[in-house]
Amino acid sequence: MSGSSKFRLVVDGDKCQGHNRCKLIAPELIDIDDFGFAHAVGDGRVPEAHADAARKAVRNCPEFALKLEPVKD
Repeated sequence: MSGSSKFRLVVDGDKCQGHNRCKLIAPELIDIDDFGFAHAVGDGRVPEAHADAARKAVRNCPEFALKLEPVKD
């Protein structure tokens, strides 16, 4: 993914229940496994162009399974 990355999207697999709202909101940032659970694409870095979608996905997760963490480079 291109663009400056200030945040990393993290999915807590223990909390994810497979609602997949995050995939609908931020398809560039979320992969869904064969069981229907979400995983961040790659290392989870969020390109600046997708920062708003990442924030919206975090806010819309009914299980609070998503969070944004600062990238520590």
